[in-house]
Amino acid sequence: MNTTQLRKLGVPEECLRAAIEGIQLAVEAEELRGREVKQLIGKVLASPSDYAAHPHFGRLACEVMEAANFSRPAPIDYQVWGEEIDDACRAQMRQACALPMATAAALMPDAHVGYGLPIGGVLALDNAVVPFAVGVDIACRMKLSVLDIPPSQLTDNFHRFKSAIEKGTRFGVGSVHERPQQHDVMDADWTVSRVTRENRDRAWKQLGTSGSGNHFVEFGVLTLSQRDEELGLDPGEYVALMSHSGSRGTGAAVCDTYSNIARTRLPKRYEDLGRLAWLDMEGEAGQEYWAAMTLMGEYAAANHHVIHRLVSQIVGGRILAGVENHHNFAWKEVHDGRELIVHRKGATPAGLGVLGVIPGSMADPAFIVRGKGNAASLNSASHGAGRRMSRTAAREKYSWRAVQRDLEVKGVRVLSAGADEVPYVYKNILDVMREQEDLVETVARFDPKIVKMSDDGKAED
Repeated sequence: MNTTQLRKLGVPEECLRAAIEGIQLAVEAEELRGREVKQLIGKVLASPSDYAAHPHFGRLACEVMEAANFSRPAPIDYQVWGEEIDDACRAQMRQACALPMATAAALMPDAHVGYGLPIGGVLALDNAVVPFAVGVDIACRMKLSVLDIPPSQLTDNFHRFKSAIEKGTRFGVGSVHERPQQHDVMDADWTVSRVTRENRDRAWKQLGTSGSGNHFVEFGVLTLSQRDEELGLDPGEYVALMSHSGSRGTGAAVCDTYSNIARTRLPKRYEDLGRLAWLDMEGEAGQEYWAAMTLMGEYAAANHHVIHRLVSQIVGGRILAGVENHHNFAWKEVHDGRELIVHRKGATPAGLGVLGVIPGSMADPAFIVRGKGNAASLNSASHGAGRRMSRTAAREKYSWRAVQRDLEVKGVRVLSAGADEVPYVYKNILDVMREQEDLVETVARFDPKIVKMSDDGKAED
């Protein structure tokens, strides 16, 4: 019997897999054939409690009873930081909180609508992972390196820094280095899943590239008001190199592959959740996704390492200190005595004492922060300022060249970017930082001076 025939018999959509499994077991045992199978399934549907212990159709009977008695649990509560968060974003977060395995959630002050989970959303699940709650750009990451170059050189020797960025990385969708770069990550096990195995060569070509969307590489001035022992830096001003990018095309392929698998397995009663489809962590697909996601985390870190290595070498600077962190990832963490899968979709890990980087925009400051370990936010903070305007609306409203000239007058040289990334499309980063003072403390401030982004108008964030 096929699924169409089973549906005609009245088998619920979410029970089809169990029915097919029962048929296969019965056929293999040579106990039932054709009409007998059909008759037995009819009896199971009519009186499932009588067949709960059946050797072949017991699972079907139990799932039929579960479907008949099913009522979706009420969404869990979540706490919100920040006030400039629209209704659509809040509705998207409420839907995520309706997942049956959701245990805790929080919304950061930079939150705005994303795919599945809002960007700025934090979601803890029991033994399940949602590919789209991690994001398309798996392990999108911040990295800041402090260099031994006097800040005055940023203006006195502008072309030196401009050349270092333009030669040290590549921008745009599908961008690659002409000669593949070297890093130990390419010696890792890329056979953990079919999609990583098939995309290894592509990943190698893109190693050390910055992509598109809101990804950037920039030089600026880092200011510390007091000595920080962990960074090993005294008070003062330093030249710093900061980058934002992730796992490039391979990470997107991993998300697409496993999100599609999750959606095919989504019970019909949860079909409205769409991109929030999940994978059981004990299942083969869940384990494969976790291994692929972990590899993408290593790859994204290597991507930044190569960018900073090349750019700092070209500019002629030695790296004195650095900070880096993912903000599109899932972690196994213990909260309230339970191991949970904590998704941070555009949110920075902010456990007690943990360093991170929170950027503003091309014209606004970024901050090195140290987490306060606030349990209510699941030890999280914002990953940036957060958009207040869509890319389409930004391109319709702003002229990039006019904005570029205005920024240059203010001392920020933007080598390239798109109108969809102008500073005005973002929330005020100073407001965002004030709204999360109970989540992080500020260690240092970074003011951008020389910025490069993709100008192809594509979203890759």
